[in-house]
Amino acid sequence: MDFDFVNSWIKPESFRAESIVGSFALDEVKLEKHFKGSLPIEDDGWQIGVIVGRSGSGKSSIAKHLFPDSYVAGFNYTNQCILDDFPNHLESSEVTRLLCSVGFASPSDWLKAYRCLSQGEKMRVDLARALCLPQKVIVFDEFTSVVDREVAKMSSYAISKAVKREKDKKFIAVTCHYDVVDWLEPDWVFCTDTMEFNRKKELGRPLNSKFIGAAHPCGRCFGNITI
Repeated sequence: MDFDFVNSWIKPESFRAESIVGSFALDEVKLEKHFKGSLPIEDDGWQIGVIVGRSGSGKSSIAKHLFPDSYVAGFNYTNQCILDDFPNHLESSEVTRLLCSVGFASPSDWLKAYRCLSQGEKMRVDLARALCLPQKVIVFDEFTSVVDREVAKMSSYAISKAVKREKDKKFIAVTCHYDVVDWLEPDWVFCTDTMEFNRKKELGRPLNSKFIGAAHPCGRCFGNITI
């Protein structure tokens, strides 16, 4: 799956005052970002992938470009109970199974409205809703971006197990946090910092955040200091 595209947009560059009453005009400038790379994932032998990189490195743009029909951009929650926000065709037992599968096994909290949940609980409900979607591939942006790293760890373990139980599902996490690679145990990782692709089966070992640009050089270790 090769990609080569340009994102362009217009942004105000500066403004100039036009009159004493405070009106002004905007000078606009066109900006562009060029993304070029390859994700050789056409085969059906994978279930979990990760697109990771620093903020502004093109993760979301690439995910939207490659997977326009699979990109999860958020859900609407309008009911006083999150159970009622799931698709009507699902039995309550299936909904609670999905919630448990993503690490949200709290019946008392299932009766709350979405707005009353914590950020970690909201993310896990979103993950459960994503697993309900009919498409085969689910691309989940901002994965674990709004939760602490302990919640991120538990959620990553849970979603990894949940996806692997659903043999017809494929899950792609889009994130700026390299540590989820260690917990999701993905089949492949694409790093937008370097536009490099790594596949677990080709390396012969699990993918690790240490080898995909997360550990930056920071000088030599001087050893132990005893005071």
